[in-house]
Amino acid sequence: MLSIDGSEGEGGGQILRTALASSLLTGVPFRIKNIRAGRGRPGLLHQHLAAVNAAAEVAAAKTKGATLGSTMLVFEPGEVRPADYHFAIGTAGSTGLLLQTVLVPLLTADGESQLVIEGGTHNEGAPAFEFLDLTFAPVLRRMGADLSLALERPGFYPAGGGRIRVRAGRASWAPLDLQDRGATRSVWARAVVSRLPISIAERELAVVGQSLGWPEENLTPDEVDADGPGNVLILAVENEQVTEVFTGFGRRGLPAEQVAAEAVARTRRYLDSGVAVDMHLADQLLVPFTQSNGGSFLTSQPTRHFMTNVKVLSRFFKLGIMTNQVGDNVMIDCRVG
Repeated sequence: MLSIDGSEGEGGGQILRTALASSLLTGVPFRIKNIRAGRGRPGLLHQHLAAVNAAAEVAAAKTKGATLGSTMLVFEPGEVRPADYHFAIGTAGSTGLLLQTVLVPLLTADGESQLVIEGGTHNEGAPAFEFLDLTFAPVLRRMGADLSLALERPGFYPAGGGRIRVRAGRASWAPLDLQDRGATRSVWARAVVSRLPISIAERELAVVGQSLGWPEENLTPDEVDADGPGNVLILAVENEQVTEVFTGFGRRGLPAEQVAAEAVARTRRYLDSGVAVDMHLADQLLVPFTQSNGGSFLTSQPTRHFMTNVKVLSRFFKLGIMTNQVGDNVMIDCRVG
């Protein structure tokens, strides 16, 4: 049984999720201590416990320490089983982060799975549904995944109540190379509000138009009726080889103009960098690369989050990472053997 220290690297929940996914993919049990030791509230919160329980359900795993607040977990997986699954986080915890835990293992299972996940669909610090649908899923399909996603109901913090549906069939994995984003085909922004004035969305989009020069017809305000108030600004850059999605989230006391300015800054950094893969997609590629015998991509400097992921995956797989500096950016070549 592998022993993992959850305080290493960035010390967050990603160490746990990556370990769970890796254990499901390899059948190797693990024990983790100091779960989320680098966070203000260490241990398993609702969304982390939901990920543990989901991983246990898809593989009939044995667990010890799977309780709220626990800083230790033992996880012993069985075989990943394709089936219809319904996972309710019970809070506004991220549906995307729970999906991140079980998706690639289910794509390796011998059959099709249907997943319904309830919780938050648009959470600060987690992949928004549009990132999963427009950025991550198309890349996985290029690698051979049989995958589709649908947003049935949006959910914002703190009310939650969102719902996504995912179909995952067996993948025929192949390596992926994303060394060039290709020409930009389209850019657009959508500002979504629930139970808040539409003027908030309009003010955010005005900043996008003024700052990035995007045409007005590509800027769309949108009202939805979620279980509680919420606001997300979504900016998309559709390139020939990859679409990147950037988000900004409204927060109490933060002006709409500041929400937009932060999202615009992240978008502009990507546009100016010339890289194919932004740092968030770089994090997400590592687990599927373990199944496709690797791949390569051009990104900005690897983040601490990325390097922590590499360290955890290397415990379960013979993972080889080569980096080559290309100006201010880095070409990353990943091989598994």
